[in-house]
Amino acid sequence: MTSAHPTSGPTSDPASALTSEPASGAAARADGRPTLRELAVQALSSVEHGYDLLAPKFDRTPFRTPERFLTATGEALRAFGPFAAGLDVCCGTGAGLGLLAELCEGPVTGVDFSAGMLARAHAAHPRARLVRADARALPFRGEFALAVSFGAFGHFLPAERPALFAGVHRALAPGGLFAFPVPAPPRVGTPWWWAMAGFDAAMRVRNALWRPPFVMYYRTFPLGPVRRDLTRAGFDVTTVPLAGFGFRPDGAPNCRLVLARRV
Repeated sequence: MTSAHPTSGPTSDPASALTSEPASGAAARADGRPTLRELAVQALSSVEHGYDLLAPKFDRTPFRTPERFLTATGEALRAFGPFAAGLDVCCGTGAGLGLLAELCEGPVTGVDFSAGMLARAHAAHPRARLVRADARALPFRGEFALAVSFGAFGHFLPAERPALFAGVHRALAPGGLFAFPVPAPPRVGTPWWWAMAGFDAAMRVRNALWRPPFVMYYRTFPLGPVRRDLTRAGFDVTTVPLAGFGFRPDGAPNCRLVLARRV
């Protein structure tokens, strides 16, 4: 939700296509979820504008952070709290803001690039401070004891991670903690592996042929390189297993919580 990639270039106007959706074959779903046509319009927009369009229905999509991730993260972080002020990086409609309110004794802030998503977050969490900004250039310095992020890292290319992590490092007070869950990658050749590989391949083709780009990839945030980038940004990095997600036959956890502490 925080891409600022170029938006110029030959393209149709997805917003007008969305607002002029015909009644036949594209009627609104009774359950309030976005139609396939609305999702297609989002995918042909920039990241920022696509989420502006999707924001009113985002919480009814599978893209919202599942509660089990929030619950497991909260259970793991309680051992390190309570915290003072908290920051949700790429907060979207605010799935992580409620968790921060439980963990933090001080004020809670959410930052996102999409005005539409921030409007939904404000409706759900009116007491939170919400800031519209690019996560690669966070406008904070030494304010927070805890920063979290859920489900947003696929919107950053590997070359953008250093700026992202440097901004979080600046935003945290000395000793502050940056925490986020990282699921283990699916085994090569499994249905989930093929699904993710196929999605990423399709997205690369889409971005090669269409402007503005929509940056969203599933396999560009592997734990090893992420740990190295966090260390280079000035974090001391550890992980803890999120036991509620179970373990693989070799004993490795299906999901880890990364704990990156500012040193």
